[in-house]
Amino acid sequence: MYLGTSDFAVTVLERLADSAHLPVLVVTRPDRPRGRGRRLGPPPAADAARALGIELIQPESVNAGEARERIRAARPEMVCICGFGALIKEPLLSEHRMLNVHPSLLPRWRGAAPIERAIEAGDPETGVTIMRPTAELDAGPICLQRSEPIRPDDDYGTLAPRLAVLGGELLVAALDTQPSFSEQPDEGVTYAEKIQAEDRQLDPARPADELERRVRALNPHIGAWVELPNGGRLGVRRARARSTPGPPARGEFGSRDGRLLLGTASGALELVEVHPPGRRPMDGAAYLRGHAGELDRGKGQNAEGG
Repeated sequence: MYLGTSDFAVTVLERLADSAHLPVLVVTRPDRPRGRGRRLGPPPAADAARALGIELIQPESVNAGEARERIRAARPEMVCICGFGALIKEPLLSEHRMLNVHPSLLPRWRGAAPIERAIEAGDPETGVTIMRPTAELDAGPICLQRSEPIRPDDDYGTLAPRLAVLGGELLVAALDTQPSFSEQPDEGVTYAEKIQAEDRQLDPARPADELERRVRALNPHIGAWVELPNGGRLGVRRARARSTPGPPARGEFGSRDGRLLLGTASGALELVEVHPPGRRPMDGAAYLRGHAGELDRGKGQNAEGG
């Protein structure tokens, strides 16, 4: 049996379906408003289960009596969990053997946003852990773990798919070999808090390299933004910390060699690809050509030429 919701969970589900461990039932979240039009639509795992011909249920709460009874009736040998998006509580936790796929090297980055927080923190590597879920969030014993480097140019959109493939392979290996479990160490515990609205803003009071990592961590699924001189928001999809002579003053926009720059607490942040409101993403240089006057008027002198 499989509990999952996200795109990440779909990759793992498809790997299970291609193994000797085809789930008898997929449990996912209810349909929710999606996209710009906010039309009601199924979560990715629901579409995947239907495409694979696997029976599907979408309870409002997996912990409710009706959902627990449906799971019990399927008589699963193992309940596999990945990217489900809701807490699994007692008594469901104790009613079945369970394995959880968590995209970090536990005990580092327990919690809701381990991939984003690992990139944002500048970690050189992350990975996937197969563990037994417990009442304490992501604190259960571990049976398998494998690392994956975080490349200098990785963002969420490139790192998450690699971790999902790794997660599928590790979950199949755990089901095949039934390895023993070890308790997590007490040292090195960190928490990957859920991404909040304020986490998306690029604060020029922070260093440029930190802001670059934030952009990478949130691209393309959530998105970061910077405040414009007129108070509007400019989405930022790709950015690069620059140690350029004569950068713009902190919080001001400027240009050098046609590149759009933002002054920060330490160095300049080049806005390589931006997403203006109501328009398609574009190169920062193209945005600069069309809005240089607005940026210059709003924040003081332009940094062109130093």
